[in-house]
Amino acid sequence: MSRSRTAILAALALVAGASGTALAVVPGSSGIAAIPCTVDYKVQNQWDSGFTTNVTITNNSAAKTSWSLKWSYAGNQRVTNGWNAKVTQSGTAVTAANESYNGGLATGGSVSFGFQGSYSGSNALPTAFTLDGVACNVDNGSGTPTDPGTPTDPGTPTDPGTPTDPGTPTGKVDNPYVGAKGYVNPEWSAHAAAEPGGSKVANQSTAVWLDRIAAINGVNGGMGLRAHLDEAVKQKGSGQLVIQLVIYDLPGRDCAALASNGELGPTEIDKYKSQYIDPIASILSDSKYAGLRIATVIEPDSLPNLVTNAGGTAGSTDACATMKANGNYEKGVSYALDKLGAISNVYNYIDAGHHAWLGWDSNFDPTVQEFYKVATTNGASVNDVTGFIVNTANYGATTEPFVKISDSVNGQTVRQSKWIDWNWYVDEQSFAQALRTKLVAAGFNSGLGMLVDTSRNGWGGSARPTAAGPTTSVDAYVNGGRIDRRIHAGNWCNQSGAGLGERPKSAPAAGIDAYVWVKPPGESDGASSAIANDEGKGFDRMCDPTYGGNARNGNNPTGALPNSPLAGKWFSAQFQQLLQNAYPAVS
Repeated sequence: MSRSRTAILAALALVAGASGTALAVVPGSSGIAAIPCTVDYKVQNQWDSGFTTNVTITNNSAAKTSWSLKWSYAGNQRVTNGWNAKVTQSGTAVTAANESYNGGLATGGSVSFGFQGSYSGSNALPTAFTLDGVACNVDNGSGTPTDPGTPTDPGTPTDPGTPTDPGTPTGKVDNPYVGAKGYVNPEWSAHAAAEPGGSKVANQSTAVWLDRIAAINGVNGGMGLRAHLDEAVKQKGSGQLVIQLVIYDLPGRDCAALASNGELGPTEIDKYKSQYIDPIASILSDSKYAGLRIATVIEPDSLPNLVTNAGGTAGSTDACATMKANGNYEKGVSYALDKLGAISNVYNYIDAGHHAWLGWDSNFDPTVQEFYKVATTNGASVNDVTGFIVNTANYGATTEPFVKISDSVNGQTVRQSKWIDWNWYVDEQSFAQALRTKLVAAGFNSGLGMLVDTSRNGWGGSARPTAAGPTTSVDAYVNGGRIDRRIHAGNWCNQSGAGLGERPKSAPAAGIDAYVWVKPPGESDGASSAIANDEGKGFDRMCDPTYGGNARNGNNPTGALPNSPLAGKWFSAQFQQLLQNAYPAVS
């Protein structure tokens, strides 16, 4: 639901002449000062007892280094939390003051903030606004004030990224991927292009992984965060561009695996905040990057591990139990959501595991509860969450064309098969859509969007089934028809036989914001044997092709490729396989 203040109030029309008619201001006239500011107040969503609002201020007077907007309500509206501004209320009077990162407001520039509120009865729109004590006009929601003679209004949300004002923050869009090209990481692109046939995919957008503190400034002469953002600005040009960043350095990181263990110990939450998240937030807040759409993938594997691997079950680990007990995963994710979500062009997506991890009722519902808890504590709000991502760095098929969870064979549900093992989902898209429905019901915003990492889940090549399996048994049917050719759905490291999946695209299905390549194809999941390193990355037997497995993969072989390097390092043999087995095929 969207409501916008459309009528200009005579009391605010500060441009009236002696005859009482409005003064038409034309470009180049000194009349720009006659309307010192405009305010666009939009109720974006409203329900029986609450609402969310986006407010955009356009400054037509002298440039400001700080600002304070004030208004009053006629009813009993109460502001409960805000973002991109410090929003306070006393009685019916509300004040919104800038945050440290968005106080600068140039002449003709705009800034947006939002808040959630409660009410009963009527949610009447405010009738007057003042910016630093000066009365403002009211924007009619079309991108220009209701006085049609006012000069251009380049920074309003209805005209984002125009050539005259390409970098002004304009408020968040519903789906940052729509209408935007994706950032091509020059470092990954060079690796891909150097492989035989790799130039065919070297122009695809992949995420930048910030997997340790040193990565913020660049490691071993590589690009740091600012270098990537500067390059993104160049690639953006006059259009829109989304750059994807993986936020991945929690204390006690990846407690159920060793290959991607991190640099911070289980108790180093303060270091995570001050030396990792705060510097990232500071860089992302730089006004030179305000024209970019920045999608952040928040801490892969962390919160799902608290649900499934910290409670004394067969797959539990002492490390995960420690992280659940000390709360530092939850505190760290909440802190990241709060700090990054406060930036007007940052879109947070929380990692949500994959269908073969969380697709059972015993995992699914507790995961939803865990996500809501983390998104509403320690300073975070559901408004800091644009959506969730599934299948990050994993291999689950986006859709299974020949196996449906509703299928049965000779009176037996396919859920009884060893592969599905009573899971309620057989692929990532159905899992993501169902999860989204549950999350919205639990209290997340109705505009919540999902991402699916399709970088390595194509499963093409000669082994790809072309029809349903035989109906001699549920196992024969599922194994013969499933396109995911892993030995076990719990296998996750450098999987043999995998291929590139769907190319990145926006809004491919209901509730799905985009298919994305968050895991850059060709970057190893982990070393197949122990390799000494200073990155905190251990040797995980799940990356060893000779290992017979454990409880988490049903004691099956790992299906991992041999001779793999450390996690994140270039793995030419894997890239060649992914290219060869791509589905859709690379042309």
